[in-house]
Amino acid sequence: MIQVPSGLIVWGWVFMLGYVGLMIFLGSWGRQRVATGDDFAVARGAYGPLTLSIAFAATIASGATFLGLPGFAYTYGISALWVGLVYPVGVYLGIFLCQRVVIRLGNQFGNRSIPEFLGDRYQSEAIRILSAVASLALLFYLAAQLVGGLAMFEVMLGLDKPLALGLTSLVLLVYVAMGGAHADILTDTVQGVLMLVIAVGVAWMFLTGFGVVGGFEGMLARLETLDPLTIAPINEEFALVNGLWAFVAMILAYIPLGMLPHIGNKLWALKDPRSQRRFILSAFCIGLIFPLLTLGGLLARAVLGDALFEGELTPNSALPALFIEVFPAWLAALLGAAVLASIMSTADGLVISASQVFANDIYRRTVVPRWRSHLMPEQVDRSVLVISRWATAGTMLVATVIAWYTFDMNIILVTWIGIGGLTAALAGSLVLGVFWRRATAPGAIAGFVIGLGGFIALHAGWLPTGGALLGWLSSQAPNPYACATIAGIVAVTVTVLVSLATKPLPQDHLDKVFGSAET
Repeated sequence: MIQVPSGLIVWGWVFMLGYVGLMIFLGSWGRQRVATGDDFAVARGAYGPLTLSIAFAATIASGATFLGLPGFAYTYGISALWVGLVYPVGVYLGIFLCQRVVIRLGNQFGNRSIPEFLGDRYQSEAIRILSAVASLALLFYLAAQLVGGLAMFEVMLGLDKPLALGLTSLVLLVYVAMGGAHADILTDTVQGVLMLVIAVGVAWMFLTGFGVVGGFEGMLARLETLDPLTIAPINEEFALVNGLWAFVAMILAYIPLGMLPHIGNKLWALKDPRSQRRFILSAFCIGLIFPLLTLGGLLARAVLGDALFEGELTPNSALPALFIEVFPAWLAALLGAAVLASIMSTADGLVISASQVFANDIYRRTVVPRWRSHLMPEQVDRSVLVISRWATAGTMLVATVIAWYTFDMNIILVTWIGIGGLTAALAGSLVLGVFWRRATAPGAIAGFVIGLGGFIALHAGWLPTGGALLGWLSSQAPNPYACATIAGIVAVTVTVLVSLATKPLPQDHLDKVFGSAET
């Protein structure tokens, strides 16, 4: 059992209230910069490359990085490091490849969401609505972040699960509803700096074997005694990294992730498009530091033994449990607040993107042209702002319910329930679509549907059995990365075949998308 110091809850409340106060202050500051629906949705052209790169990297490095990866390391050992090392490579490779067209075309057409970008890229309302509705699957991703917040409030503040979950959701709702994308970016920048400090600190703790008799060597010996597989470079019991295919699948699965709605929309906040290379290089370097948190899970296993397998806490709590065990109560509480920052830094972006499904993709782009065309632009914009804030509240309510029913699962696995299908769907429609002029709306729609449906069928184990191929495909069900990669490859193939069989988009439109110099 984990022994919670008597002063932890007191210090936990001190630092948590300070953290919450700071987030609300930044949300209020962001509110002063929100005058239009565009400001709320994307904060277009408002931030420089360094500020945005910290916020961007913090959004990608969610509770999955700060709680899920240490949880995997606590459970499976050193092999979990491969997940932390591989995912930034895939994510930032995809962003590097796609950002030029996404930034230029998105700003040119005034896009406020990735679904809207797709709609304008293909001159298709169908792909816009389809991708917008499908992006609501990210509510599972948001729920995973709320689960992380639940774990932190439960451990650090001594709250029971319902109250801890409710407090997490309320804090997030308040500052996002106030400042929209500006609050998202401002808070993520501050949270990103805190996350960097924690990541470097945990790496130092691991390299010195902090809290373990015998230091680093003593830590490795302790891990081997607990379970020899924890020090094996490849743990065959860990399906996510148990072979070459698993590594390839992970990299490919992560390539479209940077274009998910809650991440890709931040690209339009870049003040000077000419600073794209500086922005992405800075974000990549920062993104490589965050996964060092995985090392904390290994140290936690050495310090705590099998306590998290036997008690009420789950491996998701490995990092906060480690802090409680080896630090004074005040420092453990301070570090816990910083871990909470990692959770909120992704959750706020998810809330913004979900709200825009209703405010922008459905109301502004679909309802207004058909049934509200008599309204003046400023009237439409006021309505968009109101809908955005109400949709934020609705989003939080649904995600909170999902979180309540998934709190005992590993955060990374819950996350990929939400993002796996979308990454597969975007592989053909967006990643291929920003390079290949010949991609058509029917091709993009077919690829999107096949990618999304294929991931669901694979990961849910709905494929029939029988035969070598179906048997192999069925065996991939536990690995969400493999399911996303397979579905993504099929989606790209379908996008190509259907596009070649359908009428190309008008040449003048393609020149707007790719530039007239490209032929």
